[in-house]
Amino acid sequence: MDNFSFYSPTEFVFGKGQENNCGALVKKYGGSRVLIHYGGGSAVRSGLLDRVKASLDAAGVTYVTLGGVQPNPRDTLIYKGIELCRKENVDFILSVGGGSCIDSSKGIALGVPYDGDFWDFYGTGKPVEKALPIGTVLTIAAAGSEGSGASVVTKEEGMLKRDVGSDMLRPRFSVLNPELTQTLPPYQTACGATDIMAHVFERYFTNTPEVEITDRLCEAILITMVKETPRVIENPDNYEARANIMWAGTVAHNDIVGVGRSQDWNSHGLEHELSGLYDVAHGAGLAVVMPAWMEFVYKHNINRFCQMATRVFGCQMNFENPEATALQGIKCFRKFLHEIGMPINFEELGAKAEDIPVLVEKLGIGDGTRGGFVSLTAADVTEIYTIASKATL
Repeated sequence: MDNFSFYSPTEFVFGKGQENNCGALVKKYGGSRVLIHYGGGSAVRSGLLDRVKASLDAAGVTYVTLGGVQPNPRDTLIYKGIELCRKENVDFILSVGGGSCIDSSKGIALGVPYDGDFWDFYGTGKPVEKALPIGTVLTIAAAGSEGSGASVVTKEEGMLKRDVGSDMLRPRFSVLNPELTQTLPPYQTACGATDIMAHVFERYFTNTPEVEITDRLCEAILITMVKETPRVIENPDNYEARANIMWAGTVAHNDIVGVGRSQDWNSHGLEHELSGLYDVAHGAGLAVVMPAWMEFVYKHNINRFCQMATRVFGCQMNFENPEATALQGIKCFRKFLHEIGMPINFEELGAKAEDIPVLVEKLGIGDGTRGGFVSLTAADVTEIYTIASKATL
């Protein structure tokens, strides 16, 4: 196990009706003038936005609102949010929505106190030195942004999807009420589940030896997702299954399962170009990319893929032919994704094989490499996209 420093200061407030405590939580963390940042009409139609406003009113916290966040959140709305916050002297941002809304809120939070363009931080490694505090009311279990310091947004000019990571962007608090996810369509639920599993796999496939504790934590989350996702697809009102998935989404990405081990993140990088170019759901893109990445890299450490196959998907270990077990595990993962309604190839996703050179170019590898588990060249990435374009069960 590698040396590590783990910092996760977010207060998680979990359970039914907890959105009614937003006002007290904002005050607890120093907010007095709030931007409520939200997505489409669901927060309005469900009455959630009104409940949040009532809680802020009761606590004597004033607020302004900015809606309109869409999946793969855009820089154009973030610029509007920064301008609004400066004009209204906002000192706290409250995100009411899913990962896209939280990521957009983080972009606003780091942009308000910064003299330059907030985009300077995305995809550059530029350190974040200051940001407005953030709170969240989560409405979809997926991105894990409610407990992480990460933000991923899209620059409309060129449709570039890039990320930033900083502990300065970790929410001060996150309200997690599984009831708020019960109205999600099955497709969105499945996309969220796929994203959660991908966050774990990006950490699970590591070159660091002797990390049994985090291996087992990763496997516990993955097994939970394999069990609970079909249950909520079948019965969207299954609160207990929703609760397990919601908490799984948080612990999958606050890095508790990633400490002390090297990580990869190639699948996310490759998917970002797909959702940037085609504006597809992030989870759907991951469902196509991640099994293809697995097929390309599994020989790098067959034993680790056998471990996934046997511990997560219950495959029988073939000691005479470990490679067969590794491939069976990948097949089981792709089959699971198909069964919960996810696409498994370019055609089902709405992508085009002829665009693979564009995707590779946008990734910006050039003559270099990227990734942690296996370093990929541009030719390697081309092959992974090609596998993804043709995948079958």
